[in-house]
Amino acid sequence: QVQLVESGGGLVQPGGSLRLSCAASGFNLAVYAISWFRQAPGKEREGVSCISSGDDSTVYADSVKGRFTISRDNAKNTVYLQMNSLNTADTAVYVCAAEILGRCWGDDYRYWGQGTQVTVSS
Repeated sequence: QVQLVESGGGLVQPGGSLRLSCAASGFNLAVYAISWFRQAPGKEREGVSCISSGDDSTVYADSVKGRFTISRDNAKNTVYLQMNSLNTADTAVYVCAAEILGRCWGDDYRYWGQGTQVTVSS
């Protein structure tokens, strides 16, 4: 029953907003660093944002700084990615992953979600 499940994707017009959720079950998300990645067809996987465990420091790709916000709700065992001012370049499958060492952009991702599709189109 160990799962990491994304939700909240969908179709949105340019300039719109979506909030993605990354919900954990069967393990405590609070002790993991959580990263959001995205991958569009024909492109390499890109690290979008990350929130560490402990001090909850955050990291953002330059392409999303000022538009995306990552946060935790430990009571709900969930990490969120608020995405504002979306543009067509944000279209991708977004996946979350949990890193056991608790450091952003670490190299020990234990759990991966299945992904949620975000499509930005007019």
